[in-house]
Amino acid sequence: MNTTQKVENKFNNLFKFSPELVIKSPGRVNLIGEHTDYNDGWVLPAAINKCSTVLLRKNELDHSRAFAYDLDQQFHFRMEDQQKHEGWESFILGVTMEMKAKGAVLKNFDVLITGEVPFGAGMSSSASIECALAFGLNELFDCGFNRKELAFITQMAEHHFVGVKCGIMDQFTSLLGKDQHCLYLDCKTLSFDLIPLDLKEYQLLLCNTNVSHSLASSEYNVRRSQCEQGVEYLQSFYPNIDSLRDVSEEILERHKKEIDPIIFQRCLYVVQENKRVGLSVEALQKGDIRALGSYMYQSHKGLSKMYEVSCKELDFLVEQTEMNEYILGSRMMGGGFGGCTINIIHKNNVEDFIQKVSPLYQQTFNKSLTPYLVELGDGARICK
Repeated sequence: MNTTQKVENKFNNLFKFSPELVIKSPGRVNLIGEHTDYNDGWVLPAAINKCSTVLLRKNELDHSRAFAYDLDQQFHFRMEDQQKHEGWESFILGVTMEMKAKGAVLKNFDVLITGEVPFGAGMSSSASIECALAFGLNELFDCGFNRKELAFITQMAEHHFVGVKCGIMDQFTSLLGKDQHCLYLDCKTLSFDLIPLDLKEYQLLLCNTNVSHSLASSEYNVRRSQCEQGVEYLQSFYPNIDSLRDVSEEILERHKKEIDPIIFQRCLYVVQENKRVGLSVEALQKGDIRALGSYMYQSHKGLSKMYEVSCKELDFLVEQTEMNEYILGSRMMGGGFGGCTINIIHKNNVEDFIQKVSPLYQQTFNKSLTPYLVELGDGARICK
């Protein structure tokens, strides 16, 4: 019996009926453009072939029922009196409450959630769950939201229920990603171009540090606040500045002595990262994968030294790649303080690199390294 059959059988056993809908929504990688999304900047993410899956059906009860297959946990809730919860329950409650706030008429339902997007690895497992559920409820109750609207709804679920003031990138990519393409996304206007990703003889390798990024949520909000402080100061001189996307390095340098040094470094990183995203798109359009790799290394240096969201494990893994000609680029990916590095590596050298770096990592940090080879995939979709 395959996994799909096991999950459907579990749904049938739990809820005594078969699911009406099965929805898949992917995790994502981000080639470059980290911590720029909530600063109204540009990003270059792609949906991957690892997904969260939700099974849904309407029920005739006076409450809704949710089950997390991989955790073997269940909880019930009523639409009219939802309270905030910790953990995976917050994803369910956040999505349903935000959809209702936008006018959706939801009735009670049963949902089973399962997924293959590793939790805490920087591949946006939470966004993929939220997007799968929102997409499914939108279909189940004929709410009429388009994919962009669902991206905003799931982003607000993160803000109000999970407590992370994330940007729009993760949810947007999970809902609107396209196989074999990156999204060159303007996070202010939500306009985007689909950029073909042809790595030729190279491929994407993620190396999971298996470090729990417990600081990520709180420090994420701190970084956002620091960037907002920098913008607020500059607005007194330049009223047309709305966010760091409107700021140049020249403007920042002009006020370097007046701005708190930490605030300056945070803002300078974002301004430079926005520029790197544009240069990376140009490199991809020219088929210059080496240039893309160089920008990725620059990105990691900025994230580690200027934005200070890396950790010793992430830095170690990036340093190991710099010794190998068959790896063109590497950087930390995601919110930081743990999770994965993303690497562009020659297909012929994947196993050699993993066999070399895994024991070194284990010896240095007394932790195992988990590699993932990922391919690009499509955004949220109905499977049944």
